[in-house]
Amino acid sequence: MSIIPPKVCSYSCVYCQLGKTNKYTIEPTNYFDKHSILHQINKAIVSSHVDTITFAGDGEPTLSTDLGWLLKECRENFSIPTAVITNGSLIYLPAVTNSLKFADLVLPSVDAGCEKTFKKINCPHKDLDFLKIIKGLINFAKTFDGEIWTETMLVKDFNDSFEEINKISNIITQINPARRFIMTPTRPPQMDVKKPDPERLIYAQKINTGSSALDYTETGDFNSDNFGNLTDALNAIASRHPLRLNQAQSIAKNYDEDLQYLIQSDEFIKKDYNGDIYIIPSMVVNH
Repeated sequence: MSIIPPKVCSYSCVYCQLGKTNKYTIEPTNYFDKHSILHQINKAIVSSHVDTITFAGDGEPTLSTDLGWLLKECRENFSIPTAVITNGSLIYLPAVTNSLKFADLVLPSVDAGCEKTFKKINCPHKDLDFLKIIKGLINFAKTFDGEIWTETMLVKDFNDSFEEINKISNIITQINPARRFIMTPTRPPQMDVKKPDPERLIYAQKINTGSSALDYTETGDFNSDNFGNLTDALNAIASRHPLRLNQAQSIAKNYDEDLQYLIQSDEFIKKDYNGDIYIIPSMVVNH
């Protein structure tokens, strides 16, 4: 569930699949009607199988002042766990930690072990302080009643040196998450970045005891039941999650429209990445 407009964020990560940040901000505010969002959540639960209500979306979800209210309402109204996928940049703010306390699972990113790498890979808002963010994550982990899973995106020549991996591992150890995920770019990113060499990924796994590597393309189908036509479905889904051609073909089976015509129009761009053809809305590439 997205509670933030497209690419409103505190970072503009080099590996982001949604393109460059439109609006840099670190000031949480209200963006959409919270009752309408809750209605959409309820509608999705009723119409399909939902095992987790996840707040992630098109920007940084902790920038929404409605996040805590929505998490609390979900806890009180649905017997379904909630998760928040966050870059972790604002967890040092009391208002944000108070919001996140209603979640069952929080997944913050830890992509850097020092200020220099932080600025290089995450391209943060100018007023963000790396050490304050890390301290905020560590302090939050000490008081949070739910689970924390950390996510680290390793990118070749950005944060994949053995020294940097050691620093990142030290930070994650202090956070002491229930699970640690070591990831590599598997979908077309905003910049022409590459996966780290295999030995770097293996080393990162080894030094982060019990970690899991996510170095493969995902499987599974996307729910497109709530869209009136194929164009809207592909635009909505692919703007948040670039679709492989076979995934777009699977979605197209639910509509009486010509997929090939659509992806050859100005609406979409085809991109070859890691041996797969992806369908990306032009509005994401050209914004």
